[in-house]
Amino acid sequence: MKELILVRHAKSSWDDPDWTDFDRPLNQRGLADAPFMAQLASTWEFKPQIIISSTANRALTTSKIFAEALGITGDCFFEDYNIYEKGPKYIISTIKDIENKFDKVMLFGHNPDITSLASYFTGQYFDNVPTCGMIHVKFDIDSWATVEDKNGELVRFEFPKKHPERR
Repeated sequence: MKELILVRHAKSSWDDPDWTDFDRPLNQRGLADAPFMAQLASTWEFKPQIIISSTANRALTTSKIFAEALGITGDCFFEDYNIYEKGPKYIISTIKDIENKFDKVMLFGHNPDITSLASYFTGQYFDNVPTCGMIHVKFDIDSWATVEDKNGELVRFEFPKKHPERR
């Protein structure tokens, strides 16, 4: 059994027109949502063994907030620039290349890729995974190399606005 949580980065800022897309930081809402969602994830039975994150500022900041809340340290935290740039096919290839000693993985990226991957793995239609949204998928497989279209089961879909009590 393999489990994957796909996480879209938290809400980013558009305040400075000189920032490149890659460099945009989290805005105030993102800085509030990321710790809340990380804390929520820390209450689940799912505890990632590794985190893989895009190196874009907003994704990396989000992933580091989650890593701290989940107790993930340096050698279990991987940064991959190509998650930002190369799209879903690259991310699928990256997932297929994960060492099989890891059964539970959390991957941080961007839309439209996260939404596309959620639909791809589960066979369910996702219109949009909101910022800081999490898609938890279980695969009845022994090897990451056998992850395929529609062979995952949706466990949960969480996002900040689903929890209005905290706002």
